[in-house]
Amino acid sequence: MSRLVILNWRDQWHPEGGGSETYLRQVATRLAAAGHDVTTLTARYPGSAKEETRDGVRYVRVGRHMTVYLWAAFYLLTGRLGRIDHVIEVQNGMPFLATLFTRAKVTVLVHHVHREQWPVVGPVLARIGWFMESQAAPRVNRNNDYVAVSQITASELVELGVDAERIRIAYNGVPPVPEFEEPGRDKHPSLVALSRLVPHKQIEHAIHTLHDLRDECPATTLTIMGDGWWTDHLVALVDELGLSDRVRFLGFVDDEVKFIELSRAWVHVMPSLKEGWGLSIVEAAHVSTPSVAYRSAGGVQESILDGVTGLLASDQADFTDCVRRLLTDHALRESMGTKAAMRSEQFTWEATTAVVESCLEIAPTSEAHTRR
Repeated sequence: MSRLVILNWRDQWHPEGGGSETYLRQVATRLAAAGHDVTTLTARYPGSAKEETRDGVRYVRVGRHMTVYLWAAFYLLTGRLGRIDHVIEVQNGMPFLATLFTRAKVTVLVHHVHREQWPVVGPVLARIGWFMESQAAPRVNRNNDYVAVSQITASELVELGVDAERIRIAYNGVPPVPEFEEPGRDKHPSLVALSRLVPHKQIEHAIHTLHDLRDECPATTLTIMGDGWWTDHLVALVDELGLSDRVRFLGFVDDEVKFIELSRAWVHVMPSLKEGWGLSIVEAAHVSTPSVAYRSAGGVQESILDGVTGLLASDQADFTDCVRRLLTDHALRESMGTKAAMRSEQFTWEATTAVVESCLEIAPTSEAHTRR
């Protein structure tokens, strides 16, 4: 079995952790259970331990949001992580470029290309970040294998110059669903959003949809699960639109609360600007709740079968219209929910891990070591 290091800017317990961090934990835990020696290097955050082991995975936390990339290079160069057979670097926009700092085999895991999201950091950093993602990373990693979480992401990587033959697809699974008492559907129309609360998730669109449907569906509510630095802005918008009695902010929730709320709602909404896959879409599907998302958001074109397990919208007005259709057409909503639940059974973390594990061919002994 291999000695594996995974590089990611956050872990699942990070205050801003989301679906990509869930993916990382689910795969890392299963690789460790299969006998691999797994170390995950991520950034520090308030209250985090510098080093600990959870579910058989060693977690090493160094640096912060941006400096974690420098620390990762330092740890690889100096051998601080011990002998390494394989490195998986998770490229969330900014690449680690691990292949420059180790002779171990490197695989690059990509959830989605961040072309549309870089502008949020400002014009200068956006240009630097996009250059690193679109120019530097494909060149540095030209001889490395890639894992993409959807066909859409794979296609975007090919557009950046990545060899299509080097890309494998490993879809998200559905996290283990805890036992919980089924609450039944809400008696009134209800929407639910499960997301990090940051600008590119565009939760404002869900709030505006609720406002736009105030006359046609006056009893409709919106439950928002998740946290992030954009929360205050969203709360202010809800107050401004006079929706405080119809919108609930639950913050970060555990798995039991998550699935209870998903199973109560009539429709799950994901107005995100960009997603590599859209894990919460499949989580909602698992409890027969159909979703609405934007067709232009990338991987959601695969996690939602448009017109079968949910609806894909072209713009804000269409998004509202799709939500309206599902809220007002019981038969359509029930049909899509049933089909969504059936399809969700296709996606397991065991299948995801098998694809990732297939990349872990141990390099020859002369090469499988950290550069010193």
